[in-house]
Amino acid sequence: MSADATNGAEDATKAEDATQVKEGPGDLGAASRRLLEESFNEGKFAAAYALVAPDAVNHDPATPAQMRALRGPEAVKRSAEMYRSGFPDLRITVDDVIVGDDKVVLRWHSEGTHRGELAGFAPTGARGSVTGISIDRWKDGKLVEAWTEWDNLGLARQLGAAPPEGSVGEKIGTMLQRLMARRMRKKNPG
Repeated sequence: MSADATNGAEDATKAEDATQVKEGPGDLGAASRRLLEESFNEGKFAAAYALVAPDAVNHDPATPAQMRALRGPEAVKRSAEMYRSGFPDLRITVDDVIVGDDKVVLRWHSEGTHRGELAGFAPTGARGSVTGISIDRWKDGKLVEAWTEWDNLGLARQLGAAPPEGSVGEKIGTMLQRLMARRMRKKNPG
């Protein structure tokens, strides 16, 4: 085989490898970031409809009960709309992206001004900020499952929905919890 033919075969193999890398985990990190930023910062959902599987599920303990059955792009859209209506100037910033196999971890922080109703909480005008971590699992180029954890208690305190740390309200809440714990232990011995 001539050197030109061999080089041509090697070039084709390199091109195939480059395509595989382009479609591999590095791209998943960019896709997860794009999905989060476009949905929550801009209220644009084309990425959600393009990248999220129809039956994708997000495990977020902060999801309101009436939204827990939602799946796929509609779940992303409704969640983003809920937070954007409560915080019209909502801004999520991705601080770190970690990619491994089929998963992407995003460490992020968000901030905004509470100017609209949010899950029953009346607008306060307070500026709020939280940190969070999202883990996205991808399959065949689609987001199929996600886990999201963020500082719910911190946001509740900033919105006046939970007492400030070290306050009299927090101490009273702790005492009430202790009374309830005593009651629960009597009902659930062992």
